[in-house]
Amino acid sequence: MLTQTPRGTKDIYGTQMTDWLRAEEIIRATCKSFCVEEIRTPVFEHTELFLRGVGETTDVVQKEMYTFLDKSDRSITLRPEGTAGVARAFIEHKMYAEALPKRFYYIAPIFRYERPAQGRYRQHHQFGVEILGSYDAAADAEVIMLGNTVLAKLGLTDCQLRLNSLGGTECRARYNDKLREYLQSRLDKLCPTCQARAEKNPLRILDCKNPGCREIIQDAPVPLDTLGAECAAHFAQLQTLLNFAGISYTVDGRIVRGLDYYTRTVFEFVDNKSGLTIMGGGRYDNLIQEVGGPATGAAGFGMGMERILSMLSEEAKMPGYVYVGSVGEAGQKESLAIVKKLREAGLDAQTDISGRNVKAQLKYADKTNASHVIIIGDNEIDSRQVTVKEMATGIQTKIGIDGLSEYFNNSN
Repeated sequence: MLTQTPRGTKDIYGTQMTDWLRAEEIIRATCKSFCVEEIRTPVFEHTELFLRGVGETTDVVQKEMYTFLDKSDRSITLRPEGTAGVARAFIEHKMYAEALPKRFYYIAPIFRYERPAQGRYRQHHQFGVEILGSYDAAADAEVIMLGNTVLAKLGLTDCQLRLNSLGGTECRARYNDKLREYLQSRLDKLCPTCQARAEKNPLRILDCKNPGCREIIQDAPVPLDTLGAECAAHFAQLQTLLNFAGISYTVDGRIVRGLDYYTRTVFEFVDNKSGLTIMGGGRYDNLIQEVGGPATGAAGFGMGMERILSMLSEEAKMPGYVYVGSVGEAGQKESLAIVKKLREAGLDAQTDISGRNVKAQLKYADKTNASHVIIIGDNEIDSRQVTVKEMATGIQTKIGIDGLSEYFNNSN
């Protein structure tokens, strides 16, 4: 056990880390282009924040939180999702008194005790965006557009955006009454958890993963059936904005998301091949007030980094580096000079530092994802010409040593 990671966790290194850093680079650049700033909140918070914000009847709170007492007997919980911590920071630092809306993103570790699955870990990492301080449907459209842009830049274009609206407080009350009425004659067929939820928070039953419960709710009413005029207009406006932006979507009345703070808009990006949700979010207009702040409209989303990275195609992954191999002492010296110039030109490069023969160097370059390989020996030093081999295609090109930096920069 000493030399094994705990179940549901993993080490990230090597080519996985290379892909991870490239994904982060795309995320950060995209958020910058949307004028969204990074925020970093503590990895643990007071448990009450999640009880009040996420909801006591959610699976996250009931089954998945890592909660413990610290040495002063205070109940502390490792962050099970990112939005509540951002909401707490918004209130604590009185950001509501500043120019609104505030636009934040984070890439942070998340902790949930659940069954590990594809792209799902007990410690995983989430990219999230939160826009706080707007009730307008344009804020919903903005977070969806940002998420759509990130997925496109990562090469994840074979996915479908699904939309729904849960309505506001009054709409939710009407819907809960309608759902309770539907469930009245079916209560004994629900799982014990859903039987308890039927009275306290029947909407959560729509999120149950139990096959029997899912079959029962197939013909249940949906939140769209009870939207008031204002919420219906808000949802219609969002669809108009997405149509204008050229973002396709499907309205799915059964999307509820797994957290209680959502109001009005909820959405998911679903991978068409696997059927997995790769990004999800919506509007949470009551959360800031629920955890002690002023009434504040807000919208956002979360995306699991591990799941996204597991779906990247080879073409979408980080390009490799330039490997400069060498033959003999003179070749080793020249290779060091070349990689120094390549690095100064902003390129990734390495050379042999283990005294291996050429065959072993080429094997190492292939195993470590080198995109191009150069071998320097006496002939190359004398002619000031090298052969650059593109590893993916096998194409070889003669280039002057002094022109290598320009050649690679133009190739990229």
